[in-house]
Amino acid sequence: MIIKLDDVSGPEIQELLREHLEFAAQHSPPESIHALDVAGLQQRNISFWTAWEDAELLGCGALKELDERHGEIKSMRTSTRHLRKGVASQVLSHLIAEARHRGYTRLSLETGSMAAFAPARALYSRFGFVYSEPFADYVEDPNSVFMTLDL
Repeated sequence: MIIKLDDVSGPEIQELLREHLEFAAQHSPPESIHALDVAGLQQRNISFWTAWEDAELLGCGALKELDERHGEIKSMRTSTRHLRKGVASQVLSHLIAEARHRGYTRLSLETGSMAAFAPARALYSRFGFVYSEPFADYVEDPNSVFMTLDL
């Protein structure tokens, strides 16, 4: 698996992001969906990585800089065909290493509170993320869970 800094222009990437947004829409009310679309991922304070095996896209993840010491995990997604193969773990490891390299002291994320998001919450917990209060512009929401990792 190769993880590379990427953009969102490739058709495979756009399809994976569409899948990501559809999953969020299936399991969250519209006001509780914080997943970014293609335009959202093109903001200057967001870096986006993709994971590949040969020419096949396995997954993606993004890192949003909230300030010089605080980053946010965004758009973590594994292709449905590659679930439970360690893709998300490798992408998350990469994002954490990048956050440390940038000098962040804290890495946070928002994910859903519903059962469909349990695998994501379990992954983040295995990496040391703990439940936290809302951060940045987020507010309390029964459909959201906030987690943070002190680096």
